[in-house]
Amino acid sequence: MLDDQALMQALNSTPVTDGRRQDLWRDDHEVDRWARERGGLGGDEERRWLRTARDALQAVESGTPAEPRLRRVLAGVHKVPQPGTSGIQWHLEVPPERRLAVELVLAWADVKERMPGRLRPCGNPECRLFLLDRSRANTARWCSMKTCGNRLKARRHQARTRETPHPG
Repeated sequence: MLDDQALMQALNSTPVTDGRRQDLWRDDHEVDRWARERGGLGGDEERRWLRTARDALQAVESGTPAEPRLRRVLAGVHKVPQPGTSGIQWHLEVPPERRLAVELVLAWADVKERMPGRLRPCGNPECRLFLLDRSRANTARWCSMKTCGNRLKARRHQARTRETPHPG
């Protein structure tokens, strides 16, 4: 099953660089590499399902409805209990080319359940990255304080400086 790190890599595979949106998964070899590192097969169908799942999750987390796409990814999927010596294990029944896409959606659902309100888009409206806030106070606003946080704070400071009348 995919973990939080794999989920964040997928969600953050469309960064903005020099003001232009990039899609790191546009390159088939990059998606195949990501998939194979996680036990995937690679190939056209798996890539299509992964991109569909990623796009749907990005939309949902950005506040855009994407339920039909999520339903399509999850259609016909079953979790089946299998008893073993250490208790019940749940086995995912899904076509092999769709397994990673389904696991991506399940990893997202797990994060939403375990850490409600902690997965969100970066507070910089020009950024397309997401953050998983692990801070105690749940107050993180930016994907990176170094880039987005400092940049926005500097802009606000400059705007305040321009608006403040200077004596004299």
